[in-house]
Amino acid sequence: MSVTEFGLIKQYFTKPLKNTYVNHLGVGDDCALMSVPEGYELALTTDTMVEGVHFFANADPQQLGHKLLAINLSDLAAMGADPVSATLALTLPKVNEVWLAAFSQGLHELANQFSVDIIGGDTTSGSLTLTIQAMGLIPKGQALKRSTAKIDDIICVTGCLGDAGLALKIEQGYACSIPEQALQQLHQPQPKVIEGLAIRNFASACIDLSDGIASDLNHILQQSGVGACLHWNNIPRSIPLNEYIDKTGDWMLPLSAGDDYQLCFTVSPNKVDLIQIACTQIGVIEAKQGLRILRSNRISELEVKGFEHFS
Repeated sequence: MSVTEFGLIKQYFTKPLKNTYVNHLGVGDDCALMSVPEGYELALTTDTMVEGVHFFANADPQQLGHKLLAINLSDLAAMGADPVSATLALTLPKVNEVWLAAFSQGLHELANQFSVDIIGGDTTSGSLTLTIQAMGLIPKGQALKRSTAKIDDIICVTGCLGDAGLALKIEQGYACSIPEQALQQLHQPQPKVIEGLAIRNFASACIDLSDGIASDLNHILQQSGVGACLHWNNIPRSIPLNEYIDKTGDWMLPLSAGDDYQLCFTVSPNKVDLIQIACTQIGVIEAKQGLRILRSNRISELEVKGFEHFS
């Protein structure tokens, strides 16, 4: 017997609520019910993944479930939010229970890791399209924004840059000696939720890296009305990525490749020693607008456009 829409939701996406102090009613009614504790603000974000645009047709559904939630949690992390809830909208060409079981497993494993409740959503028929809206809590007045970087702030990033871009090169045929880390970063990125919470009281501005450091940092610069200079030698790169650059000369990859889902944040020089997470200082905020890079003892302009859906 075929699975109905409501049977599908009940079987694969209905779980007991964990955050009952916020989430009062989850899947099963026309709306979920939430309340925001006194002294907090609600942060909301939405991301969509479309087959053929964000992932290949043969993508592993378990990895898709993980990544769909991860990219939303990464947005919450960039604001310093503690994730509590998510809603899920699935557009499916057909009901494939094997696919759904794997997809929901990847989704719920990451949701359990960060105690996120799936509190509602929708299912429809059509081309494979996956959407999550994620919600988190931030103490009032403590949200990290893109518009508050200051001149002389230190620019920091978590993790290594460019591994997801290297993974795409691997899938396109590049022979990498150690591909595992890069492929993991592309298909199952780990959102930096703990790091976002740790820097919330110290960082001046923050963004998550979905389109590459050059493009994403530029959002901070434009909204803060400042500029920056990056130091190429300080850009954190994995051994396989350095091997790739040595072979190809493509030194721009760690600056332009998307899907890193690391955090890039700025912090005052007198607070930088208070940052207690693993991160790398890669540059400085400057008064002169625009983005520059110091490489081989030369400073040059760095202009990289991120991915534009309608360009």
